[in-house]
Amino acid sequence: MIAFGDSKRLLPHSNFNSNSNPNPPSGSPPLRERVFSGIQPTGELHLGNYFGAIRTWVHLQEGYDCVYCIVDYHAITVDYDPKELPRRTLAMAMDLLACGIDPERSILFVQSHVPEHTELAWIFNCFASYGDLTRMTQFKEKAKEEEFVSAGLFDYPVLQAADILLYRASRVPVGEDQLQHLELTRDIARRFNHRLGEEFFPEPEPILSEAPRIMSPADPTQKMSKSLGEKHYIGLMEPEDSIYRKIRTAVTDIGPRGSEMSPGVRNLFLILKLTAPEGVYRELEGEYHEGSLKYIKLKEVVYEHLMEHLRPIRERRQKLEEEPDQVREILQEGAARARAIAQENMRRVRELVGVGAGALR
Repeated sequence: MIAFGDSKRLLPHSNFNSNSNPNPPSGSPPLRERVFSGIQPTGELHLGNYFGAIRTWVHLQEGYDCVYCIVDYHAITVDYDPKELPRRTLAMAMDLLACGIDPERSILFVQSHVPEHTELAWIFNCFASYGDLTRMTQFKEKAKEEEFVSAGLFDYPVLQAADILLYRASRVPVGEDQLQHLELTRDIARRFNHRLGEEFFPEPEPILSEAPRIMSPADPTQKMSKSLGEKHYIGLMEPEDSIYRKIRTAVTDIGPRGSEMSPGVRNLFLILKLTAPEGVYRELEGEYHEGSLKYIKLKEVVYEHLMEHLRPIRERRQKLEEEPDQVREILQEGAARARAIAQENMRRVRELVGVGAGALR
């Protein structure tokens, strides 16, 4: 186990009472509501990921028993590079730690390091219907992008349900595009409990992010996404000159200025609102409505406050990159803590389902 003093040099943390115990004995109900969320190791985080999800994860550590997972099994449901996946997994862990995920207050681990995830997913396959899965809109959208559509991609929401319910989490921070999957998770939990006669799994509720979507600087009618191409996202660890260039060339008004902000201007003001003091935001907003605001000034101020917000994260990330063994230890310890909960919960699941060596006694 890594002592808090060892990680304190590299990891940010808020007020934390070291005598508190956010992780009760494995398998028992958590002392606080348990939150679960996962993220795929698909490369560096961008502003949309950070403001839309990760910053919420960091804040949730204050009031919840948080379990956060890098879901590498989900990443292999589409075409991927097996040699690149471990590097991306470790890099994602560094990004999350740099952003403020604190292993003293949360469990952070890699999905494939806890085999109970896939065991529970198979059991849940027997409680999810084919019809349920054919209605998943994300599968339909992703299947159009893939030359080879794997059964794993089709079954993705069942593994997602197992990820959440393995820890009997009652709350899940999600975007609106994941609500359908969470509803399937609730259906599976309800069906399992009803068929086996025990209210074992909770029906988790969503925690919706209050942050509006960050849009592409190059096409502000589309959500920021790496899949659209390099000019459509701003990475948290991207070189400063590249970030500056993307902000300076961000689309603003197209045609005459109306009373309502164009999508591009609105996107810049959103980034400003998320990173700058309220007084700075109000001042520029007032200039916009007066018609005196020059967009070059808006872009310069957005860049200045964005970098002021990102620099501490980038500095922590650099230090973590210099000590990768510490990150591996954090993940190892996180997997041990996660598996202690998972093993006890799976023991009861097997008893209820009637499988496993214990069922033969």
